[in-house]
Amino acid sequence: MSDRSRSRRRPPPTSTPPTFGFAPPPRRTGPRGTLLASILASILVQALPGPAAAQAPFTIEDVLSPPFPYDLVAARAADRIAWLSYEEGRRNVHTAAAPDFRPIRLTDWDDDDGRDLTGLQISDDGATLLFVRGHTPNRQGWIANPASDPAGAKREAWALSIGADAAGAEAWRVAEAWDPALSPDGRWIAYTRDGQVHRAPVSRDALAGVDPDTLPPLFTVFGANRWPVWSPDSRRIAFVSHRDDHAFVGVHDATAGTVTYLAPSVDFDGAPAWSPDGTRVAFLRRPGEPFDPPEERPWWERSPEPDTALPDGMERAGFAGGHRLEIWVADAATGAGHRLWHTDAGSEAFTDLRALDWVGGHLVLRSEPGDWEGQRFALPVPPADAPPEAWTEVARSDPRALTTGGIVEHAAYTADGRFMIYDTNAGDIDRRHLWRVPIAGGEPERLTGGETLETWPVALPDGERIALLQAGPALPQSVAVMRAGGPGSAASSPRVITSLPAAFPRGAHVTPEPVLLTAPDGREIHAQLFLPPDLEPGERRPALLFLHGGPRRQMLLGYHYMHFYHMAYAMNQYFAAAGYVTLAVNYRSGIGYGVDFRDVPDYGRRGASEYQDVLAAGLYLRERPDVDREQVGLWGLSYGGILTATGLARNSDVFRAGVDMAGVHLYGGADDPESTLYRSSAVADVDRWTSPVLLIHGDDDRNVDFSQTVGLVQLL
Repeated sequence: MSDRSRSRRRPPPTSTPPTFGFAPPPRRTGPRGTLLASILASILVQALPGPAAAQAPFTIEDVLSPPFPYDLVAARAADRIAWLSYEEGRRNVHTAAAPDFRPIRLTDWDDDDGRDLTGLQISDDGATLLFVRGHTPNRQGWIANPASDPAGAKREAWALSIGADAAGAEAWRVAEAWDPALSPDGRWIAYTRDGQVHRAPVSRDALAGVDPDTLPPLFTVFGANRWPVWSPDSRRIAFVSHRDDHAFVGVHDATAGTVTYLAPSVDFDGAPAWSPDGTRVAFLRRPGEPFDPPEERPWWERSPEPDTALPDGMERAGFAGGHRLEIWVADAATGAGHRLWHTDAGSEAFTDLRALDWVGGHLVLRSEPGDWEGQRFALPVPPADAPPEAWTEVARSDPRALTTGGIVEHAAYTADGRFMIYDTNAGDIDRRHLWRVPIAGGEPERLTGGETLETWPVALPDGERIALLQAGPALPQSVAVMRAGGPGSAASSPRVITSLPAAFPRGAHVTPEPVLLTAPDGREIHAQLFLPPDLEPGERRPALLFLHGGPRRQMLLGYHYMHFYHMAYAMNQYFAAAGYVTLAVNYRSGIGYGVDFRDVPDYGRRGASEYQDVLAAGLYLRERPDVDREQVGLWGLSYGGILTATGLARNSDVFRAGVDMAGVHLYGGADDPESTLYRSSAVADVDRWTSPVLLIHGDDDRNVDFSQTVGLVQLL
């Protein structure tokens, strides 16, 4: 903050000295997430002190103390579930099994060393777990090293064997591996390294005397080979062989020692999915690269039509007939394939497909045709020996919608392939609940409801029981189990199986209230309001506005299913308990309210129209009778950092303090100050910035260049 900014700031109306340094240390030493939250809270508390500042009945450590479960999985042939958990900086693996589903912690990593755990997988029999320790690499190929280990950091596949006494399990390292895939029988992992597919045994006995890091590839072929997918019998691997201007889907058979390419062409093939019986593979096909593809530049700046002086196909790729995506099904042994279906010429519907799930006799697709957001569709697959007219019938039909309306984020399938279970905000726009739909045809039925939020369902082998993640206004994300019910029987309510620490202040939470705001251009905006529990009539309190990142995110009326927003929700509860009127706003370009709300044409670098929603939220807070209009602050991460900086630059008269974490402050370059890019940036109005700000940014940020903060510091 510059001296000029400091001198022009209006002192807070309180006897507290107008200092903007850090507050005294928190009551207990906590992990990195807690320390960051303490710093964030201290700057806001001191910049906007208010009469009730820092008087919360609980600490930041208390409200951030619960474990955060994620990556929930279920075995296909055993009544066992497993999940990863983040608890006060420590990451560990947990499991539970029928009949009581008592949680058991399998690993014993007690250091807050910042080493990530991701990618949990479980074998069909539930006896073997695979997961990855270590972060993904950045653009330079560096693995994050938060603990500054002089030996550096690695990304490695680890395994666990779960016996009769799961509590006695011990994890071991398998290999340094990228995107490892566990075979269904739990014996092998397949992974990629240096453009080739590798295989390593999983068990400790098989690894004795073997160093997977020095073994040659499982097979060697041209191209950059990646995305291995095991067949159901664990004998073959489907993979994608990318060759710059085209790509093949291949199948490696370890027993036969062969590689077979599936219906090879000059096009881009990818996203292989095995049939349940392991005899066929479905995949997506897009056209190969044209002679003169458009230069690499942001999609919003590309011309929608090619140069008409050139022959069609010189710049724009397509298939004969004009369509741009096909779905193929091929014999895994011979490679002979059928085109199952293709999109319509000139239509954007279904061209966004990225993956296929082969469930029973259907392919399940995720797409956004029309105004739906992330819906699921089903396409029947004829038997291998079906007559030609059966294939023709599918080719002439449209994929059938399994879900209608709302946003669908996580889906699972029963072991018999009959049902899909999914979470959605259909019918409850600021929450998530579970629904079930027959894949072969039928109406969706709602399984959960009320004030709780249910996400990430996984199906147990009997097709009746479901494991899920459940949260609520005062319930942090927890693992739960329930019965989905069947014909003539109702679903049971989820039963939470994980526990909360004694320090967690569940009884001190407030229930956020849904609020509808109107932006200056008339757009309706959803927000959640957290009121201090001790607020008295006629009292005026300082206020805080939270801005989520993404922008493809949505804050909910309860604890969030993503870790940072789970912590942000907890911080909003803390600020409310400390006496702040707190608001979380879901500005345009976010998810949950339809494609038209999300894909506005003038947001971000094309006009920053979403700032209208931020300003509307700030003015709403200022006009509330319980808010001190001269003490409104804002904070956010990533895209929320962008909007925090924009708010402070454009409206320091409204927003009196802020915490900007990893924001983008300059779109494009500074060569044209009158361009839309520059005028959409926070730096375009930096001369009007007078409010204090705390800037937080990791210098290994994978999304936002660290220079965005370095440059802003110079301007301020």
